[in-house]
Amino acid sequence: MASLALSFNDVNFQPIKHNQQIWLTASELAKALGYAKTDAVTQIYERNKDEFTSEMTTTLKMSVVRKTGSVEMDNRIFNSRGCHLITFFARTSVAKQFRKWVLDVLDKEVGAPVAKTHKSERTSLHDAHALLVAKTKHLSSSDAWKLIHQRFNIDHIEEIPYDMIPVAVEYVHHLIAFMSNKNGNTGLDTNVRAMAIYLAWLSGWWRQFGPAVRGINPHMAAAIHDYFNDGGFVAWSFIEKDKRAELHKRIDTHPWHLPPMDRYHLLNRN
Repeated sequence: MASLALSFNDVNFQPIKHNQQIWLTASELAKALGYAKTDAVTQIYERNKDEFTSEMTTTLKMSVVRKTGSVEMDNRIFNSRGCHLITFFARTSVAKQFRKWVLDVLDKEVGAPVAKTHKSERTSLHDAHALLVAKTKHLSSSDAWKLIHQRFNIDHIEEIPYDMIPVAVEYVHHLIAFMSNKNGNTGLDTNVRAMAIYLAWLSGWWRQFGPAVRGINPHMAAAIHDYFNDGGFVAWSFIEKDKRAELHKRIDTHPWHLPPMDRYHLLNRN
């Protein structure tokens, strides 16, 4: 292994070059992305580990100097693809800038740039985008792409990693459900209906995962329970009666527990 000298956002990395790739530690990534806590990126990874493959991240035993001496500890590290994917979950002001740094600077050191997706790999996303435009009469093609760009904090659609395409497709299909104008409503009525459906889905999510949140932090769960419960009750009154049964079924049978790629394939089979 060999060390390289790289820096971003006043963070001087001590990257590891191994197997023709550059690996950065989670703690250094957290600092570079502007987090105060050094374990922030590790937490991001733990919440989204199903999105990462073994080729993107791993752990290495590294020496850590303490008052009692040097000890060997497991440290999570990420290669360029892993760093790139982390930025899609990082909600900091420099995440987008860091993503470009990964694309434009980091991989030049090893000559293996992060691959942008080809249009053929994004067929399902382009199909979903076309359906979104067709279902929402007042949304242009460019505006629809802007919504996707904004959601994933990108400038060009090819910047979405292949692993995230199912997530993007799922997001667009949610937009279709929320924004489709089947009854000819416009303006405030459409926006209120969209917000009601959003809250109905959030309440469905809470029914699935609320008990787990209570187990982790009972005080936080108690503080937010009424918002989901009462908000969902109000939201259903703004959804057409003939649409409620179908929406209830979709929410209650949604495979929340599956990673996006598996969820995408399952829903498309059905």
